Amino acid sequence: MNLTDLLEALMILCFGISWPLSIYKSWKSRTAKGKSLTFELFIWIGYIFGIVRKLLQFSANADQEWLFFLAWAFYVLNFIEISIDMLLYVRNSKLDKLADEAK
Repeated sequence: MNLTDLLEALMILCFGISWPLSIYKSWKSRTAKGKSLTFELFIWIGYIFGIVRKLLQFSANADQEWLFFLAWAFYVLNFIEISIDMLLYVRNSKLDKLADEAK
């Protein structure tokens, strides 16, 4: 493992820790205020690019199979986590709309 692989792994690990916190906050707050679906969509697309990069990198460096699967698993996990947070944004937007209509 070289330094760039280690730094990428640490970045993905930090994101992987951050998304559950964001999901928890979205679930508990029941509001979409202060969140941006556009922002999350661009991060979501970025994860797709990262996953594709890992697939292309694996086909070129099949000798580092374990490292590929580890990094790929974290990319996929983060992708799933942000997808959940985006779904919560949609739910919370509907709750915000209902609350505004009730006023």
